[in-house]
Amino acid sequence: VQLQACGGGLVQVGGSLRLSCAASGRAFRTYDMGWFRQAPGKERQFVAGIRWSGGSTIYADSVQGRFTISRDSAKNTVFLQMNSLKPEDTAVYYCAVSQRYILTRDPAQYDYWGQGTLVTVSS
Repeated sequence: VQLQACGGGLVQVGGSLRLSCAASGRAFRTYDMGWFRQAPGKERQFVAGIRWSGGSTIYADSVQGRFTISRDSAKNTVFLQMNSLKPEDTAVYYCAVSQRYILTRDPAQYDYWGQGTLVTVSS
């Protein structure tokens, strides 16, 4: 499985961005997907996850109500719509695939990772 994330950039406080992650592999539609982020000097942090069916989602408390994860299995793509961005959302964002069939916030349960895309929120 290969993952290609894109859509990061510079945005002002209160603005929006939409991240995309394209996955290779015919089994994509059977994988759970997640978004994580890592700010300078900090550990990688869970942001959002979505079941392979798209029927269930989970979010970090810090982004609940502002971010929305979705997927288009026909296009092998998962999205992260980020609204009402704050300076503390500044980080490199990574998408990841889990083949464990448990929707989880634990990065150790994710098997494949994309290269990351930088999001910078300026105040």
